[in-house]
Amino acid sequence: MSTTTTAAEAELAVQARQAAAKSEGYWAGVWKRVRRDPVTIACGAILMLMLLAILLAPLLAPHDPYQGSMIRRLRAIGTPNYPLGTDELGRDILTRLLFGGRLSWFMGIVPVVLATAIGATLGIVAGFVGGRVNMIIMRTTDIFYAFPSVLLAVAISGALGAGIGNAILALTLVFIPQIIRVSETVTQGVRNLDFVDAARASGASGFTIVRVHVLGNVLGPIFVYATSLISVCMILASGLSFLGLGTKPPEPEWGLMLNTLRTAIYVQPWVAVLPGVCIFVTSICFNLLADGLRQAMDVKG
Repeated sequence: MSTTTTAAEAELAVQARQAAAKSEGYWAGVWKRVRRDPVTIACGAILMLMLLAILLAPLLAPHDPYQGSMIRRLRAIGTPNYPLGTDELGRDILTRLLFGGRLSWFMGIVPVVLATAIGATLGIVAGFVGGRVNMIIMRTTDIFYAFPSVLLAVAISGALGAGIGNAILALTLVFIPQIIRVSETVTQGVRNLDFVDAARASGASGFTIVRVHVLGNVLGPIFVYATSLISVCMILASGLSFLGLGTKPPEPEWGLMLNTLRTAIYVQPWVAVLPGVCIFVTSICFNLLADGLRQAMDVKG
């Protein structure tokens, strides 16, 4: 009996090493395909530059993001010392865009990260265990799918009250069901493959099978899908701030800046649309980046 167990464990270890080697070769191929896609590389470079700019905002910003002057209000783009003009309170637009990017990116990424951690765990459990556990998790998920994402985010944030923390909680609850659905679908496609059956027949525990064999095959698609949700989350977060349910004045945030500058659309239209341009460019880049990663991870592609 001991000899049989030892042989089974050795066989499982060999399979794990082979799977790791195949995984390493697979990810090398993914990176090779990504490098051949100029759109994905360009979007990644733009996002990296934007991230670097907002992280270095205290060093790059020419003015204080909160200091204004009524005699400098609504200056046009190209004004000396104010390259992107000023807002309705005379505050430098470039400075507020740099500092506002911090909050916009934070509110766009953190809910997706939290939703991925919670949703992927529940989805993998539902897909691997199946049965009654799957039914409970997936039927609960279907309840959230009965409401549009925008309406659900507004309803939750409105019930909790305005504020960054409440907005992040609302957005996290909105995206958890979507991550669960993707994770459960991918896990169900993996759990009945031959190498999982072999590991199960060798006597490996369910936790070991999930950790060694399932996670490596499901985390990639989950990560790509989560990346595509960042743009949606950023737009929803900006929408909540625009409606007064997210960031509160005078904090700089792109959605809130759109709300405060909408009254100046007929006076300085180019200044008023700059926060919207930032939201648009960031969202498009995240979408194209996620699409490029998905195509690179598709072996058949």
